[in-house]
Amino acid sequence: MNTLTTYTTDYIEYCECRKHLDPKTLKAYKIDLKQYNDFCSDLSDCFSRRTVDKFITFLHKQYKPKTIKRKIASLKAFFHYMEYKELLDENPFTKLDIRFREAKLLPKTIPFHSIQTFLSTLYAQKELARSQYQLQCRIRDIAVIELLFATGIRISELCSLKPEDIDLENHTVLIYGKGAKERILQIGNPEVISALCLYQNTFQKEISDCGYFFVNRLHHKLSDQSVRYMINHYAELSGINLHITPHMFRHSFATLLLEQDVDIRYIQRMLGHSSISTTEIYTHVSNTKQKEILVHKHPRNLMEVNKE
Repeated sequence: MNTLTTYTTDYIEYCECRKHLDPKTLKAYKIDLKQYNDFCSDLSDCFSRRTVDKFITFLHKQYKPKTIKRKIASLKAFFHYMEYKELLDENPFTKLDIRFREAKLLPKTIPFHSIQTFLSTLYAQKELARSQYQLQCRIRDIAVIELLFATGIRISELCSLKPEDIDLENHTVLIYGKGAKERILQIGNPEVISALCLYQNTFQKEISDCGYFFVNRLHHKLSDQSVRYMINHYAELSGINLHITPHMFRHSFATLLLEQDVDIRYIQRMLGHSSISTTEIYTHVSNTKQKEILVHKHPRNLMEVNKE
């Protein structure tokens, strides 16, 4: 086992046992550090600034900006650990320019009327259920979609919810987000509460046996893929000519709250963003509110100009 492999193995163990990082983060670190290890296999010094610089250039040739950013962050965290353990004379990221311009992709949202149509279709399908099994599935599907839109929760966060995370008496949901950060959100709409209560009462035994709040037909934890399939199915039934993803409910949640004049810092906390700059991207898609302001509230509307 070479030195770099030894150090990366020790680092992953440190992240798992000491920092208690999320399994998905650990998986990403393993992938990224193995790639750097493979890149260094024919190079003499894997700890030099020159080698790291070459690797970053290689990443820019192979991947999209978001992936490059993640891989650089993984490597930077590893070398920070090496520096902390005093295993390096100098951190190769010192004086290394890793900044680059990243095109900001505007988040895709679902139009308000389409969400309304989608939810109406969900409830209509529940009334059309031909069997007890169909009815149960639709009760669950309604609860999933209502919670997605009511809280802006990420799909991975929703599927990982435990029964104890949902407090229907106090109308709150405890969400474990990225970086093992917790946030508590209030569920304010009575119809959403009603949908969740009906689901919980209907699937009480299955939830207890599974250990997760949302369960599939085999009484196992509901998967991300199952939710994606569910959304595609109801979008098709609704006649919505738009490819809807779970994350679009999150984007719509944020954008529609902005259009209702909710302070962006509240939205930041509700979404679980560590940086306000991540949330600010929603200000660029809130065109409806912008139009309303400029049409109805611009000072020019108050001016009486003599044109004679």
